[in-house]
Amino acid sequence: MFLRDIISILGGEAIGEVQQSLEGVGTIEGADHTRITFLANPKYRSALGLTQAGAVILGAKDRDSTSKPRIVADNPYAYFAQVAQLFSSTAPRPGGVHANAVIHPGAIIPASAYIAEFVSIGANANIGERVQIGAGSVIGDDVTLGADSVIAARVTVYPGCKIGQRAIIHSGVVIGADGFGFAPDFQADAGCWVKIPQTGRVLIGDDCEIGANTTIDRGAIEDTIIGNDVKLDNQIQVGHNCTIGDHTVIAGCVGIAGSTRIGKRVMIGGAAGFTGHLEVCDGAIVSAMTLVTKSITEPGMVTGVMPQMKHKDWLRNIAHLRQLDNLALEVKAIKKKGSAS
Repeated sequence: MFLRDIISILGGEAIGEVQQSLEGVGTIEGADHTRITFLANPKYRSALGLTQAGAVILGAKDRDSTSKPRIVADNPYAYFAQVAQLFSSTAPRPGGVHANAVIHPGAIIPASAYIAEFVSIGANANIGERVQIGAGSVIGDDVTLGADSVIAARVTVYPGCKIGQRAIIHSGVVIGADGFGFAPDFQADAGCWVKIPQTGRVLIGDDCEIGANTTIDRGAIEDTIIGNDVKLDNQIQVGHNCTIGDHTVIAGCVGIAGSTRIGKRVMIGGAAGFTGHLEVCDGAIVSAMTLVTKSITEPGMVTGVMPQMKHKDWLRNIAHLRQLDNLALEVKAIKKKGSAS
């Protein structure tokens, strides 16, 4: 692929041209003459003069930082991601149903869909055009899978759930299992936990990607809702009745308790935790390992990590911690008064 080919598909400005067709992408340090790389972070600018890459993607302010063939783009990192897709894209499997798949007669399967071996598809399931379902996956009754979605091997989608178009669902994902809903019914030493039936669904929008072994629970009464263009990493737990807004990204091992409402364009770092029944506003950024115990009402970054301790000690210490800024100001004022005297 030449620069002119990339420009014709993605736009941008090409300066110069490679002598031979590019074969893929690479890092600025590791790419050879058959690869195209990118410069988005200024701290790697010094590496630009040493790169062996055949071509570079960079921003307007760096257009003259190299004599190599290059593409000037408004957002070099995003442009690089699109170029990487061009090189990694593979043609979808031709439609067909494996002889060992188990398909309910009432399921709707278009001829363009690919159904691998040992897949189970339930009654009234509606599979969209060009959907690909990997080996051993289970698609329950009344499930809808949008067109051009890719379901990897060993995915389970419980009955009634809906997934939009162009979804990528990785292996081990479970969509629509029961939420963790139990009511205590104890008197002295007798009694038990009474299960609350989980009768809602999981509704997932278009262009979403869900990482391996992530679980999204169905709603207790209302639905669990995942918006458009949401990207979930591996091993995330989304509790019942949660809502995640469009274009939100969540890193691995995040735990979101039930009835949490997360806004649009939110970024959540790995292993963050949400205690449930709270709201996170649009544009918020939650640092890795942060424990969110109350609603976030203003966009921007929040961070909070504290070692485990007895709860009464934690309450006392956090009360003191909140006064540290005022205490520092008082100490500064005392020092200033002492210096003046």
